[in-house]
Amino acid sequence: MNVPARELKDGKQNACNGLCIRDCGLGDYREVLTLQQELQEQRRAGQTTDTVLIVEHPPVITLGARKSANRLLATPEELARHGIGLVEIRRGGGATAHNPGQLVFYPILHLQELRLDVNQYVRTLEDIGIDLLAGLGVEGARRKGFPGLWVGERKIASIGVRVSRFVTCHGMAINIQNDLSIFSFMVPCGLDGVQMTSVQKETGKVHDMGQIKTQLSGLLVCHFAARQSCAGKCGNRHPYSWNSSECVPVRSRIKSSPHMQ
Repeated sequence: MNVPARELKDGKQNACNGLCIRDCGLGDYREVLTLQQELQEQRRAGQTTDTVLIVEHPPVITLGARKSANRLLATPEELARHGIGLVEIRRGGGATAHNPGQLVFYPILHLQELRLDVNQYVRTLEDIGIDLLAGLGVEGARRKGFPGLWVGERKIASIGVRVSRFVTCHGMAINIQNDLSIFSFMVPCGLDGVQMTSVQKETGKVHDMGQIKTQLSGLLVCHFAARQSCAGKCGNRHPYSWNSSECVPVRSRIKSSPHMQ
């Protein structure tokens, strides 16, 4: 069941160190996009703090700003018959897909206040993904020239962002235990021959998405909200987990990875 718009805007929230984290549950893509745009405008105007939306989407394929990378292998009518939506948006990159079991997060952040340029921001998203995957027993890695994360030759996470007057929107999608057949209706990110994978496919394990959201929330605190204060303590090597009752970062035991920096 999709989350109604009024519930989506309220959501489940935690705020810590100036960062508001909202769990939007299972949210319709267009409704979440509208919420992103509203928050981005409010953040540019100084009317709200940095916010991250965490969400799973019903099946949908999105088309990015790089037209040459928007390569569908089915007509919109065929997609509709399979219950898959189609949305054209203005983020970077090409076609990608979302469905339940994929963890998506959309940071609405003021990069100038965080002292990050766009390249540093994308690398920070990759760091967060690497740390999260490591805790789930998967060694994710970067690939030069291709934003996102890979496990060997298989792609496990995609990144597409848009920045307007220093404020970000859109974000990162990590395949946890979603149905990967949705990617057969498109050429993911316009990359011929790319094979998509997930945490479940790599490990054979099914995870509690709520617990993964909790871990992601802690990583967001460490890398963004506590970026200055924890730089000397953890840098990008030792992730934090989220203690929602106390709203403070707590040390998490995640195995080290040679790709953590």
